[in-house]
Amino acid sequence: MSSQRSVLVTGCSDGGLGAALALAFHAAGLKVYATARNRAKLSQCLSAGIETLILDVLSPESIQNAASKLPSLDILVNNAGAEYLMTLSDLNITEAKKIFDLNVWSYIEVTQVFLPLLLKSSYGGVVVNHTSLASTITVPFQGVYTASKAAIAKLSDTLRLELGALGITVVDMKTGLVRSNLIKNGQEAKPSRLPDTSLYIPAREVVEKALSQEMFVGLGTPPQVWANAVVKDLLKKKPPTIIYRGEQAWLGWVVGFLPFGVLDGTFKKLTGLDIVEKIMKVGR
Repeated sequence: MSSQRSVLVTGCSDGGLGAALALAFHAAGLKVYATARNRAKLSQCLSAGIETLILDVLSPESIQNAASKLPSLDILVNNAGAEYLMTLSDLNITEAKKIFDLNVWSYIEVTQVFLPLLLKSSYGGVVVNHTSLASTITVPFQGVYTASKAAIAKLSDTLRLELGALGITVVDMKTGLVRSNLIKNGQEAKPSRLPDTSLYIPAREVVEKALSQEMFVGLGTPPQVWANAVVKDLLKKKPPTIIYRGEQAWLGWVVGFLPFGVLDGTFKKLTGLDIVEKIMKVGR
C-alpha cells in the first residue's frame, strides 16, 4: 500500500470546480483520481499528470468499475452535479427527478461503493459532499436545484453522525459564487425557456433572463483560488464539518440567524421577481 494520501473527485470536466479541486489536491502532493463521464473532457487534469478514470455517477456499473481500479482511498469528493431552473408551476417533473438523481442519490450511491476503501484508510476516511450555498437560501426560479442541494445537505448531516461512528469524517462543502462552467453547461444542455402555456408569459422576458442566470456570468471567486482554500481546509488534522468558501458563502452561515424571509426582497430584486410581480398585477 502506498503511504501517499489519495483522493477521488467526481465531475472533473474541464473548466469545472471538480477540475479545480483535482489540480489543487495534486499541487498539495496527493494521489488524485479525477473522474468524469467523458475522458475527452479531462484534458486539464491529464495535462497536469493526474490519473483519470471514467465514472458516470448515475451508472451503478460505472461506479463499481471505477472503485475496482483503486488500491486504496482516503478522501472521496462528491462534486458532480447540475442545475435545472424553472418556475415550479411549469416544472417538467421528469427533468426535476433527473436533477435529484444526480445531485442527491448519486452522492449516496457513490459513497456506499467507495466506503469499504475509506474504512481502510490509515489517515481516517473523509467524505466531502458539495452542497453549495444553494442548500441554505431560497432563490426564485431555482426551486428544484436548491431543494436538491438542501436534501443532500441534510443527508450529509445524517452521514456525519452515522459514519462518524465508523471513524469516517463527513464534510459539507457550501460553496458560494465561483467562476465556473456550471451556468454555461446548463444553458447549452437545455436552454431555460418558459412553455407557451406558462402563467408567467406576460413577464416572459424578465423570467427567462433570470433563468439564463446571465447576471452571474463572470462573477465570483477565481476557481483555483477557491479550490486551494478548500483543499487547505480539508487537509487540516481536523477538517471543518462545514466549509464556507467562494463569494458570499458567508450567507450560508448567517442565514440561520436571520428572521424567516428577511432576504426575500434581496433575491426578488436579484432575479427580477419584483418586476415580474408588477407586470402580473397589471395583467390581473
